[in-house]
Amino acid sequence: MPGSRVLLVDDEVVFTRNMSKLLTYRGYKAIAVNSGDAAIRELEQADFDVIVLDLKMPGMDGITTLKEIMKLGLFTETLILTGHGSIDTALEAMKLGAYDYLTKPCEIDELVAKIEAAWEKKEGQG
Repeated sequence: MPGSRVLLVDDEVVFTRNMSKLLTYRGYKAIAVNSGDAAIRELEQADFDVIVLDLKMPGMDGITTLKEIMKLGLFTETLILTGHGSIDTALEAMKLGAYDYLTKPCEIDELVAKIEAAWEKKEGQG
């Protein structure tokens, strides 16, 4: 839903910058951070409707970050970004509470569709 607040979490700076611009252009309020630690700090300061979280990051990886997000008890949905070789890890993330996953590289339209579906699920719970 345009106007939704989206947190992009990925250690690939160019990817988060580009996706943030594309989402902002489509009317979303997108914030990009480049580590799990930065994501947790951001989530402690502001509410987000959807989190787009990469699994493979140095330091706090996506699974660890997801576990920390779940501990915060936030009313948000998390989408997992994963490479083709990490589908099992993405499914593990879904068992931990992630809404869905996307494989990288992903198209902006595919990402928007998943964000919309996650937002609708979140709103349906509210």
